[in-house]
Amino acid sequence: MKSFSIWLILHLLVWGTLTYPLFNDADQHLWQLSGVAVYFTLFFLIPLFHKKSWYLTLLFCINAVVTSFIFPANETSILLVLLIYLLLMAEAAERLPVKQIVFPSLLSLLSIMGFLAFGNVSTLTALFVVFFVLIVGSGLIYYKIKDKQHQKLSSQYELLHSEYRMLKRRIARDEASARQEERQMIGKEIHDSIGHKLTSLIMQLEAYRIQSETKEHPHVERLKKLANESLQETRRAVKTFKQEEIGGLQGVMRLLRKLELESFIRIHFSVNHGAFAAPLTGEQSFAIYRAVQEGLTNIMKHSHAREAQITFDAPGRSIFRFEIINPVQQAHTFKEDFGLMSMRERLEKLGGGLEAQSNEKQFILRGWVKLKGWGDLHDSSTPS
Repeated sequence: MKSFSIWLILHLLVWGTLTYPLFNDADQHLWQLSGVAVYFTLFFLIPLFHKKSWYLTLLFCINAVVTSFIFPANETSILLVLLIYLLLMAEAAERLPVKQIVFPSLLSLLSIMGFLAFGNVSTLTALFVVFFVLIVGSGLIYYKIKDKQHQKLSSQYELLHSEYRMLKRRIARDEASARQEERQMIGKEIHDSIGHKLTSLIMQLEAYRIQSETKEHPHVERLKKLANESLQETRRAVKTFKQEEIGGLQGVMRLLRKLELESFIRIHFSVNHGAFAAPLTGEQSFAIYRAVQEGLTNIMKHSHAREAQITFDAPGRSIFRFEIINPVQQAHTFKEDFGLMSMRERLEKLGGGLEAQSNEKQFILRGWVKLKGWGDLHDSSTPS
């Protein structure tokens, strides 16, 4: 569309200059104005046949013939008529294959040569026209050669780019498959070693309780409970390892949705500023999930409200931020516990940080990590 608009503007400039004097006596030049109408009718049909080169060749040839009848070249209009033939041959060179360019170009050259042979022109004008034709012809041949080379290189590039994308997808699948196999192997190792040892520990504690003189032994019961909880945690970890790994914000939100169902807490998500496309590593995703999990745990411990607002964003494409807001009934003195301190240390190792604040209506927890994949435009040691 852009190319057609450029050709249209150039044709209107040249043809407008040639046809403007004809309107002074339109009745006398009616057949010439009709020829101009035919020329532009065919010109507007050209885009409809952009995939049918032989139809395009026919249209260009007809326009070359129409031009020779409308404006027989003379001393005063020779330059503008040459420009019309130049536009015609240049557009044919852009749209047609090499073999088919010959036909409209040959007709245009025959018209020009007929003007030189039968027109009453001076030697200087004839030399100018010949020189003009040679320059334009050489330029069009050079353009077509370069254009053919460019198309060949473009097709090779598209082929290589397609192969590269296929190879990239294959590598990504292979990496994902290797990670999944490694996760399953680790899960199996945990299940076979730690899980079996915890089961053995529980059985030995139960045997000790039965053999002891006092059946009620609170210390043994506490140890059994702790061992059972550890065994359940191990089984959950093994189950997680066997699941397909999902990285990035999608993985974080999937884990949080699971936590929402398990903890009966209502979570409202807001995702802003390209957070979904943020290139989070697996370590960053896990740290963010643990930090948000700790924040939600504090809500369940210290707040009567069973809901929270979580916002994710990536401002400036340099850091990834999250913010947890939950309502509180009354202001209270906030004291950072061990869980939040551990989360702060984990985020700081990733070039981020964590901060918490409380007011009369809300408790707010904010955290951020640096995004290495998007550049280092921000100082992620402080939130923006």
